[in-house]
Amino acid sequence: MDARTGQPIYKQNADTRLHPASLTKMMTLYMAFNAIERGQVRLDSQFLVSSNAAAEPPSKLGLRAGQRIELRYLIRAAAIKSANDAATTIGENIAGSEEAFAQQMTQMARALGMRNTNFRNAHGLTQEGHYSSAHDMSILGRHLFYDFPQYYNLFSRRSADAGIAQVSSTNRRFLDSYQGADGIKTGYTRAAGFNLTASAQRGNKRLIATVFGGTSTAQRNQTMAQLLDSSFARVPNRVRETRPQAPRLLVQRTVRRAQVEPTPAATQASPQRLVLETSQKPARANRAASASTAATTNQPDALAAAIRQAQTETVNAPAAATAGLALAASARPRLRPGTNAGAVDDAVATAVASADAPQSASLAAPVLAASHRPVPAPRSRGNGSLVASASSNSGTNPDDIARAVAAAIPESGTSLSLMESSAPKPRSETVILAAMGEGDLADPEAVEIVSRPSNSGRNWGVTLGLHRSRAAAEELLMQSALRDGVTLQGARRQVADTNRGFVPSFVNLSKADAQLTCERFQARSYECRVVAPKPAATSTCKGGQCPPFFMCATEVIRLSVHSFSA
Repeated sequence: MDARTGQPIYKQNADTRLHPASLTKMMTLYMAFNAIERGQVRLDSQFLVSSNAAAEPPSKLGLRAGQRIELRYLIRAAAIKSANDAATTIGENIAGSEEAFAQQMTQMARALGMRNTNFRNAHGLTQEGHYSSAHDMSILGRHLFYDFPQYYNLFSRRSADAGIAQVSSTNRRFLDSYQGADGIKTGYTRAAGFNLTASAQRGNKRLIATVFGGTSTAQRNQTMAQLLDSSFARVPNRVRETRPQAPRLLVQRTVRRAQVEPTPAATQASPQRLVLETSQKPARANRAASASTAATTNQPDALAAAIRQAQTETVNAPAAATAGLALAASARPRLRPGTNAGAVDDAVATAVASADAPQSASLAAPVLAASHRPVPAPRSRGNGSLVASASSNSGTNPDDIARAVAAAIPESGTSLSLMESSAPKPRSETVILAAMGEGDLADPEAVEIVSRPSNSGRNWGVTLGLHRSRAAAEELLMQSALRDGVTLQGARRQVADTNRGFVPSFVNLSKADAQLTCERFQARSYECRVVAPKPAATSTCKGGQCPPFFMCATEVIRLSVHSFSA
């Protein structure tokens, strides 16, 4: 691609997901440079070497577990020598663990626009789910050049001091042989082949290119040189430079749900009683001055006369008795239908007349006993205890008041005590559980899955013999995809794990492409077989859980399939 604009010039299988090998360290170093710019670490920060980092296979710097080393030396070892132990130490000290660092690397890749990249480690050794593409690595190389120009010169050094050793560049052959080359990183594993991301400048032109899957260092460097030569001839000398945008990482939003504990009143069997017992009692206001006017509203004449007589007799009464009189003189609700009003008045007048001066000083007890107001008391108590509680402050005999009230209202049939009323039924736990349950737990109905061949015509495939290891099968598929990219364009690679071994195959081919592919493999003395599409197959799955299956020419065989795009 043209590094000045980011526009691709030539690409072949550019978005194919392959093993990046040590090109992964480009992202490891990008994360380290970014941490330095944010002030998280410094170049002279002492990083602790873990036993996991010290045990990494070559290429390595030779770090020991428990050793401390400056970050600047780890960066030099990872960029120039491609040291695996140095890369792991960088990741573990920045993110706390290699797994957490790999997740941050993947998030940064998404922010940079690398859509076909996923990292599982900081060094690039082959691991399930660790992949990238040639186009993504070119994007990363361009960002390293523009985002951190002060550190980019590391990739052009032939050697450097790494603290405990002098390290040499793994890319020195290409840097010395190609005119204008100034970086950036090599990579090799048996599964990935020989990889290289390079940058070169000639005049005003700067190119960045990536080659995956070379068969040797010489063949890879020759392919890179041809790619850069042809691209330099095609790009204009002057263009408007467009710098890449800085990455914008998305902040993960964490939602915390508050756990609210239910109040005791909502979970007790008798919440009304609990509320009455725990609530504050209202203070009694002294309304003796206005008792005469309030007592005459909608009251019988006999009761009004008794109240006026009590007022004249309580001039020198204590303050508690005055408060009781004020409460007794407050307005009452009307009598219930069927209650004998005259009998109530006679009972109250008789009780007041029979009591001495201190007893008649308070009419609160007879009035409260005759009213229908609820009284906060235990349900096990009867009417006698209620009347005694109401008249405790007046000195009136509770038994006399109770007998008078009972005789006055014999036919009402309604108890004056709230405590004798039926308690509300507690909420059924069954209803609550039904509202909070998981619904119907019955087995889901069986779903019939019908597999039919595609109508696009690209439902043919080829198999490439039997191999002893998955790595060998994947390596054959990768080399074949790079060699015959035009014929295998759009095909998918699969490695089936069978009882006899690993079977590599290309699927999603047309019939003509499948036959042509097999002819080329057979010409190179490889075993190859064309796989025709199979008619529709029907299977039954429960709850949407269906095992993976592999289509072949004779039957449907359920296998463990490792599939990725070609």
